Amino acid sequence: MSQYLDHLAVVQQRFDEALEATQFDSVLIYAGQPRYAFLDDNPYTFRVNPMFKYWIPVTESPKSFIFYRRGETPRVFLFQARDFWHAQPQLPPGEWQEACDVTLIDNIDQVRAALADELAHTALISDALEPVDSWSVKAHNPTALIDYLHFQRAIKTEWEKTNLRKANVLAVRGHEAAKAAFFAGKSELEISHAYYGAMKFRESQAPYNSIIGLNEHSAVLHYDVYETEAPAEHRSFLIDAGAYYNGYCADITRTYAAKDGFYKELVEAVDAAEQAIIAQIKPGVAYYDLHVDTHHRIAQILHEFGFFKVDANTIYERGYTSAFFPHGLGHYIGLQVHDVGGYLKNPQGETHARDARHPFLRLRREVEEGNVFTIEPGMYVVDQLLEEFDGNEDFNWNRINELRPYGGVRIEDSVIVTADGCENITRDAFASYK
Repeated sequence: MSQYLDHLAVVQQRFDEALEATQFDSVLIYAGQPRYAFLDDNPYTFRVNPMFKYWIPVTESPKSFIFYRRGETPRVFLFQARDFWHAQPQLPPGEWQEACDVTLIDNIDQVRAALADELAHTALISDALEPVDSWSVKAHNPTALIDYLHFQRAIKTEWEKTNLRKANVLAVRGHEAAKAAFFAGKSELEISHAYYGAMKFRESQAPYNSIIGLNEHSAVLHYDVYETEAPAEHRSFLIDAGAYYNGYCADITRTYAAKDGFYKELVEAVDAAEQAIIAQIKPGVAYYDLHVDTHHRIAQILHEFGFFKVDANTIYERGYTSAFFPHGLGHYIGLQVHDVGGYLKNPQGETHARDARHPFLRLRREVEEGNVFTIEPGMYVVDQLLEEFDGNEDFNWNRINELRPYGGVRIEDSVIVTADGCENITRDAFASYK
């Protein structure tokens, strides 16, 4: 059996279990539909319901549905508009068409008519969009069912792992082009064009807005402004950019120094810390412990590079690392960039408590074989976060001012957890490029 058919069997099994546990006979998943700008007739970029592409690798077919009743063949209702204004979505060929009962529709009321009385026993998973949200179903987005499915999604099938590897290979193609554009002295906008051009993507086809930050802009965690003119001097470059493959996401960050010196050494130190964290990954490790260990490693870097007048342990104990490394170590990745279930304790929806010291950590679960997540330590000069420490003599403000024109550093890879360690699919993708 192929990886996709194996994957589909796992998805059906997971839905069977979740539906039975939450007392639903069936589920109806709506792909979604374009949303329109206020007082306008131009739609925003369409994003398919992740639960829809969990079943089939179809991402560009709005107004389509998947209906699944426990133990039966999934029914796919593919919307094909009678419309001479727009091109019809190009559906990917593949085994999914043979594994599902496929019906073409040109009006979503055909779905309601086809399912008739079944809807009364069905859970609908969909945005609250007219007219679907008014359908008479048993429940609309029932929390218990969604929690159950989200918990299960943390373990990836072989099909999912293959798609994630290929997404990384594709994104690396763009990253290498962006790196070359930086060293050629290009502007942020030109670097962005190089990234998408190398992948042959439109910007709207990427899983998130790329972060293309030159110099001090790399200290803005989600910077996506893109200056159109190149700066007078290229000092540093941070790129956080991804790609889709069959609806699965790559999310990669790299940081580069324009020349040798302390900033380049700082990039190398953060890179070494990231790889040391990855070396600890194996089933049974708590992701939270990896995050805390990263703070200790950032404290050591801050000490070794002279950003503080106190030792690394004091830097951590006094909470100073959070001003330089404010975000979480990483997150699950899969059908969504920030994939789901990171705080769930079990399929019944119990959750881990948020930690006041690390409020932005997205993942608290224990590491399991089959998990796929990112590891992305960073270190930045963020003036807003440093305000509360103004005048604190533990800080070497002169040294911090030396880093400010460079912004910051972040290195991010995605890993697949194996039985006794992990596979770094991002580093493997870079190695295969060369």
